Amino acid sequence: MRTRVLFAALAVAAVSYAKDIKTVVLKTQPEMHCMGCEKKIKENIRFEKGVKSIVTNLDDKTITIEYDAEKTNVKNIIEGFKKIKYEATEVKSEPEKKVDAVTGATQKK
Repeated sequence: MRTRVLFAALAVAAVSYAKDIKTVVLKTQPEMHCMGCEKKIKENIRFEKGVKSIVTNLDDKTITIEYDAEKTNVKNIIEGFKKIKYEATEVKSEPEKKVDAVTGATQKK
């Protein structure tokens, strides 16, 4: 019986510590047009607080960034681009996701 109560308490605690992971798709001005631009963006933006992953697409010239919404927001990420002489604009935001702190599983809200 005690094991069940302990497990239930741990499950509740894990849900309360789930991270709020969001995704935003951006385009830049000047446009990201070569591997050099791609490298510059990835190497610099990855240091912005809360950024979890960066995926660039040279074909459609977009940057998809997953970030922890508890640590940053789209406005702060866009400000990070200004530091490296790019103007970033939001193309779209994807539905926010919750990441379970224990299992690492991603769930859409």
